[in-house]
Amino acid sequence: MQKSIDEIRKDFPILNQKVYGKPLVYLDNGATSQKPLLVINAEKEIYETINSNIHRGVHFLSGEMTNAYENARTTIQKFINAKFSEEIIFTKGATDSINLVAFSFGEQFVNEGDEIIVTEMEHHANIVPWQMLCQRKKAILKVLPISDEGELIISKLDNLITSKTRLLAATHTSNVLGTINPVKEIIEKAHKQNVPVLIDGSQAILHSKIDVIDLNADFYVFSGHKMYAPTGIGILYGKKELLEKIPPYQGGGDMVDNVSFEKTTYAELPFKFEAGTSNFVGAVALAKASEYIESIGFEFIKKQETELLNYATEKMQTVKGLKIYGTSKKKCSIISFLVENIHAYDMGLMLDKMGIAVRTGSHCAQPLMKRFGIEGTIRASFSFYNTKDEIDSLIQGIERIRKMFND
Repeated sequence: MQKSIDEIRKDFPILNQKVYGKPLVYLDNGATSQKPLLVINAEKEIYETINSNIHRGVHFLSGEMTNAYENARTTIQKFINAKFSEEIIFTKGATDSINLVAFSFGEQFVNEGDEIIVTEMEHHANIVPWQMLCQRKKAILKVLPISDEGELIISKLDNLITSKTRLLAATHTSNVLGTINPVKEIIEKAHKQNVPVLIDGSQAILHSKIDVIDLNADFYVFSGHKMYAPTGIGILYGKKELLEKIPPYQGGGDMVDNVSFEKTTYAELPFKFEAGTSNFVGAVALAKASEYIESIGFEFIKKQETELLNYATEKMQTVKGLKIYGTSKKKCSIISFLVENIHAYDMGLMLDKMGIAVRTGSHCAQPLMKRFGIEGTIRASFSFYNTKDEIDSLIQGIERIRKMFND
């Protein structure tokens, strides 16, 4: 039976508190989501019962922790419908995953004069690692532009891809505009010209069911902390045949087969990309978070978040001088906006005093801000545990601040 919103909110203890004497209205889910008790308790239980380093121990606790860790890998494999469990690489997060691909894939396949394509709406995490690769290899970074509505101009992609293009990296969903990109179409276009594709799913993974086989993505990355899991854990999915071709990103324990001073051979997938002591507790908690999401159900999540998005958009359009950035017809529950004559930081600071948590600034997307001729925005991002009453509080807060500045 589907839980009510009141029941769901009880799963998240942090929501039941006051900030500056006001009930917390948490609308910063795009930066990090809150954690359900199921995830919090999973970490606590591990530390109280089976905490031990994985893979290398022969004792009982190490065996139990190793089993829990590898079961978590299988859970995530099923969560995104990967073909093989060894295609799931545990990382520190999406940024770590992208850097892994930029280094390992780049070392193997990118040479002087080659090209990497990114989009104009990317998070810095999906720009800077490719810039660093291009600097190392004397390659060229090319950019797929966006429209004024915040949609990728897909018609320009065919001409942007050339025989020198080695990889295309694109976000599934913009962390600023909320735009849901047609990544399946992008992948198809790239594959027709034999170009592999990396998709940054950080803002998509918590809103809709991801099927990497259906998408046919070569790489898909996401962070745990944005999908109700702890910080410091994330996923790199890569097609097995590609992961087998590229070298390790880091060296150390757990990623080796045999080490001598003359030569080192590397472990099989997925371990050759998991150097050192993994965040095994975080991995298990990430799996628990995926199970929690599935217990809520993506159908319910989409319905609830779409209602919140539509409600908030309608309410904001009544606020004098308020402009929304990102008006694509296909959006997730993110709204970035500015109010005339009010700096984003001032708005965010004053909303905070009312107990309302939003994000202000460039949202790690400075090239996108430059595209719109602004320094930053205020961003409200909604989860299925948010309510229309909370949106009403946001709108009332915006109106109050607007009137204060006008007066």
